[in-house]
Amino acid sequence: MTTPKPATRRDWQELARRLPAAAGGVLVRCPLSELTTLRIGGPAGLVCPVQNVDAAQRFLELSDQHRLPWTCLGGGSNILADDSGYDGLVLWVQTRGFEVRQDAVRVGAGWDFDALIVETLRLGLTGLEFASGIPGTVGGALVGNAGCYGHEVGEFLAEATVLRADGRQAVLGPEDFAFSYRNSALKDRGDVVLELVLALTRGDAAAAGQRRAEHLADRRRKHPWRQPSAGSYFKNLPPREPGGRRRSAGELLEAAGAKAMREGGAAVFSRHANIIVNTGGASSCDVLRLAARMKEAVRERFNETLEEEVRYLATPGASRDPA
Repeated sequence: MTTPKPATRRDWQELARRLPAAAGGVLVRCPLSELTTLRIGGPAGLVCPVQNVDAAQRFLELSDQHRLPWTCLGGGSNILADDSGYDGLVLWVQTRGFEVRQDAVRVGAGWDFDALIVETLRLGLTGLEFASGIPGTVGGALVGNAGCYGHEVGEFLAEATVLRADGRQAVLGPEDFAFSYRNSALKDRGDVVLELVLALTRGDAAAAGQRRAEHLADRRRKHPWRQPSAGSYFKNLPPREPGGRRRSAGELLEAAGAKAMREGGAAVFSRHANIIVNTGGASSCDVLRLAARMKEAVRERFNETLEEEVRYLATPGASRDPA
């Protein structure tokens, strides 16, 4: 007989005690506001640090046994967590292995992405400097196919080790990810990325370092550094003609007057109309209301529909009515 889904702190604590001692470090009712860059979100039932395949398999078994929803979290960027939290298991990926193989690196998905860029440049491996300053983990960047300055992370993937939702381990190639703009098949499939191999180039590290410095300076000019945010909230729009450049969501939002918009503690960033910042005490409802206003302004002004890049994290079936 299946145990009913826990609802109280005591229920979650009891469930955590049933985990093997080797799974230590599990957090009970941990606020998602502490694990996301937007600093918004209520408590998750259990936050389960995943440092190896065995831990991931144990947590997935627990989810299956008790019919609990589960989701993955890395660095917590690109996430808006609901004020009511997540009534399930959050697999907090912290795999940290690192190995250089000729011109490639095998790296744990829990590595901080920018820290990986620093390390690969130190070793004379170039290619990732385009992503300098992008927050979050390597695994999260891969699942969302993060990119900027004409490049995307998926370009560099040689293979990735993942854990399927049924607990099976698999090694996937780039073709299995079906990479597209800010997307991959893993978003829908629910595989847990544990480790990946990135194919890089031994090139001019000094020139690559200069490009990194320029990209960091550009991000510092355009992005908030002292206020919590989730990065670009909406995806850029498809090009008008095949082969053309994507159209900037930020430019459309600015022309539509988004920079003057605010809802409660959530406001559009003064230097980038496609970024929502938490000015202090913002709720998920504040952000949802603000994002809805931004979308409507662009729809009315340009007859274009923006698509969210930020992922909304809530218990499955929970209402996301921002009213």
